[in-house]
Amino acid sequence: MTREILIFSNGRPTTFPAIEYGAWLGGALQLPVRLVGLDEDPSPSEIDEEVHPLESVFSDAVDVFAKAGVVCQLEVRNGHAEEVIPDRVRGLDVMVVLGPLGRPPLRRLLSGRSFRHIMEQVRVPILYVPQARLPLKRMLICQGGLGYELTAENLAMQIAGKAKAEVVLLTVVPPIDFNYPVAREMGEHWRNLAETDTPSGRSLRLGLDIARTQGLQASVKVRNGNVLEEILAEIRDGSYDLVCMGSIYSSHALRQYYTPNITAEIAESDTVPVLTARLTVPEQSPG
Repeated sequence: MTREILIFSNGRPTTFPAIEYGAWLGGALQLPVRLVGLDEDPSPSEIDEEVHPLESVFSDAVDVFAKAGVVCQLEVRNGHAEEVIPDRVRGLDVMVVLGPLGRPPLRRLLSGRSFRHIMEQVRVPILYVPQARLPLKRMLICQGGLGYELTAENLAMQIAGKAKAEVVLLTVVPPIDFNYPVAREMGEHWRNLAETDTPSGRSLRLGLDIARTQGLQASVKVRNGNVLEEILAEIRDGSYDLVCMGSIYSSHALRQYYTPNITAEIAESDTVPVLTARLTVPEQSPG
């Protein structure tokens, strides 16, 4: 269970939706919140000046936290997000909340979007917020059928329960290239996949049971085609306020469904908040 929410901002206006969402989430889950300012280009002559971007963001954030009824700790770290965030959360039971860092286009072109680097290094759940999309009314949970989305799904269900949000469980059946029984059954029966005894069918039914046990309105959506294109199409068509996805770094076996590019492409479409988490398996005591 997450014990604290850490929101990261480099002072750019593009990070403010993450602050708003983190404040709401802290109140909904009754978790302590910490806003970590990233001084990516530290200058001793600027840090104490009112014009420093972190000063303005911190000032506005205090008002947001007060309205949300959340007590927030503030801190400043020097360095770039790709290095500071993994180091700051290593070994902790926390959730990372961040948004687009608003860097110049040339830097993004040369080094890539920061989310990909952070996702690779950070083992805790990450909530990426390009826009706040509050109140949370409708949530999309993407399932691959292999179980690696369970950590993200369980966390998403907790959030949906607090918000009383509608939950839609999505599975995309990609074009089948291999002729084996499970693949054939999924390809032939993808329209009623939740009724089959395939791994995806069992996963959908389990998700429905969990959601309904929590008193949530839940349904299943199955699409057929390219995974990335179909998820993006469902997001466009479904008016979702939050998308939940598993993480490739849960297992290399998941590359066939949720590769780093799939999750990153969804997040970097900048259309909806995306929650992603690695599968965590409880450690077994030696016997």
